[in-house]
Amino acid sequence: MERQQGLASWLVCIDDTDDIGTKGTGEIAEEIAFKLSAGQPSRCAFVTRHQLFVHPDIPYTSHNSAMCFQVRTPLCQAQILEIAVKHLQQECAPASDPGIALLDLQAACDHQALIDFGLAAKKEVKTKAEAYALAHSQSIHLSEHGGTGQGVIGAMAGLGLRLQGNDGRIKGQFKLPGLEAGMVELSVAEAIEQTGVDCVLTDSGEPLCFKTPLQLSGKVKAVYREHQVCLLVYQQEGVWRNALKQQLKHY
Repeated sequence: MERQQGLASWLVCIDDTDDIGTKGTGEIAEEIAFKLSAGQPSRCAFVTRHQLFVHPDIPYTSHNSAMCFQVRTPLCQAQILEIAVKHLQQECAPASDPGIALLDLQAACDHQALIDFGLAAKKEVKTKAEAYALAHSQSIHLSEHGGTGQGVIGAMAGLGLRLQGNDGRIKGQFKLPGLEAGMVELSVAEAIEQTGVDCVLTDSGEPLCFKTPLQLSGKVKAVYREHQVCLLVYQQEGVWRNALKQQLKHY
C-alpha cells in the first residue's frame, strides 16, 4: 500500500469504553475517527462492530463487541495516540476498562497472526497476556486506559477481524427518503446509489444484479463482507428484503 501526499493508513480499534446508560463504544470510535481525520470524511472509513465471545468469565456491558475504523492521516503514531487517548479519557464511563490498539497498515506485520487471534476471540476466552504478547511480537501499539484494562483483548481482536474482511456490522443505519413512512421500493442499482454501499448481497453471500427489485423497511444496515460494505438481503415470498436482526447477528 502506497502513501499518498504524506497520508498514512492506520487501523484503530477500541473496546470496553462504556457502561449501561452511557455513550456507546461505537459513538466514541466515530468521534475519535472524526478528530483524527481533521473533519475530512474522505480520510476516514466507516466503523465496524465486531462481536466477540460471550462467556461468564468475560466482563462486558451488553454484547462484548469491539469497534474498529481505518483512517488516512499525516499524523504520526504518537500524535494519533495523543488525540485518541485524550478523547477516551474524557468520554469513557468511569466503570469501564478501555483498551486501544493501533496498526500502521504500511508496516511489516503478520496479518494472519492478528486474524487468527481475532477469530479465536469470537469462540474462546483470551487473556490480556496473550493480547500483549501478540502486540509486542508484531510491534503494534496496545494500551489500557482505566479499570482492569480488559479492553485491550477486544481491541487486538478487532484489528484482526477488520483485517480478515468478513466480519462485522457497519455502525449506524441508512436514512432513505420515504423509509420513515414504512417501506421503500428500490432496484439494487438505486439502493447502491442512495446508500453508498459497494454491493447488495443475499444472506447466502451471492451478489444481486443491478435490476433486481428490493423492498427496504425498518433498520436498513450494512455488513462487512469480502472487504466491502454490503447491504444484506434475504428473500421472503419471492421478494428481496433487507436483513433482519437474526441474519445480521452472524456479523
